[in-house]
Amino acid sequence: MCYARSMPRFEPFQGLRYDVDRVDPNAVIAPPYDVIEPPQRAALARRHSANAVRVELPEQDTRTGLDRYQNAAHLLAEWQEERKLHREARPAFYAYRMTAPGGASSTTGIIGALAIDGEGAGQVLPHEETLPKPKSDRLELLRATNANLSPIWGLSLTPGMAMTYRTDGRPDVTATDDEGVRHELWVIEDEHTIDAIKTAVAASPVVIADGHHRYETSLTFQRERRAALGGPVPGDFDLIMALVVELSADELAVGPVHRILSGLPDGFDLVDACSSWFEVMRAGEFTARNTAALGDSGALALVMASGVWLLSPKDGTAEAAGSDLDSSTVALVLAELPEHEIEFRYTWRDAVAEVENEAAQAAVLLRPVTVEQIAAWAHAGRRMPPKSTYFHPKPRTGMVYRTLASSD
Repeated sequence: MCYARSMPRFEPFQGLRYDVDRVDPNAVIAPPYDVIEPPQRAALARRHSANAVRVELPEQDTRTGLDRYQNAAHLLAEWQEERKLHREARPAFYAYRMTAPGGASSTTGIIGALAIDGEGAGQVLPHEETLPKPKSDRLELLRATNANLSPIWGLSLTPGMAMTYRTDGRPDVTATDDEGVRHELWVIEDEHTIDAIKTAVAASPVVIADGHHRYETSLTFQRERRAALGGPVPGDFDLIMALVVELSADELAVGPVHRILSGLPDGFDLVDACSSWFEVMRAGEFTARNTAALGDSGALALVMASGVWLLSPKDGTAEAAGSDLDSSTVALVLAELPEHEIEFRYTWRDAVAEVENEAAQAAVLLRPVTVEQIAAWAHAGRRMPPKSTYFHPKPRTGMVYRTLASSD
């Protein structure tokens, strides 16, 4: 496929990494900020005084009077002074592999600095709409720390991109997360490999798989810095730390994002509401066996304490929704409901547990989006509805940080 527009710029950078002789990587890595619940945040912070969650999802320091964002910047500087973090001697790329428990599957890519596409020239293709609150939070954190603390996840449309680097030597960093996923990082500093990676990524657009809020935050930050400098002066703010993986079903695992509903009026007939847009077929009682059968099969389904139902879009539903994605068609039903609350869960077990524990009135189990659908939507310049995709396993915060040079 030939692309007429300008292509992505992908650069090595001098990463800031934990000194593995002083700090156990297992004790300091953390999941991305948007999947951490308060109990997990507290447990991670207790695990080590320099755990990445303390800067990725910071808290106010009442002793010093620093707000949560100022405290993150203070900690990042303190860890460097204490030599818990050290800076790479020269710009580097970082090969990064995530391996599922037992080695059943793995995802491998390159962490580097990806130029942000402020002009919408087609270099970077978003695939999902965003929500406003996380963007404001990430912007305050970026302003305070002047650093990319965790990588966004980009998908390269260049076939064979993964052949430009090797990961057969001993990794520079190895850690295992709480889910048993092994995370390995290799520092790449030789110029030949760096040039090959830059050329491969520049050959095709990059699709944002995960990290839309941080990407759009970086665009805002870039505009702020340029305004302060009086024009389009180049700087580190023109790029964002990104894990770039070849767009391939062999490298990716894409899961659904399930909806859980609460706050609906007593006695409201949710099955009837779904029947406006879906053929609804009762699949049995609300039992562990029935919910497991639906969850394991990846069905589009409605789960309530009163029973479980399979949902099949009626003729015309996809057209009315603007697409055949479950997130689009289910949104038709949600838009017609009385006032309610909606939350999201990333596994069917967590979604069903909310119903079982009476924390939610219903769970709507969605099917995963395919890699082919992601590519097709990106090429068409369309964004999927919020919370359409869940890529896993997630890159861990703390494998490497990217600081931005002062632009004052």
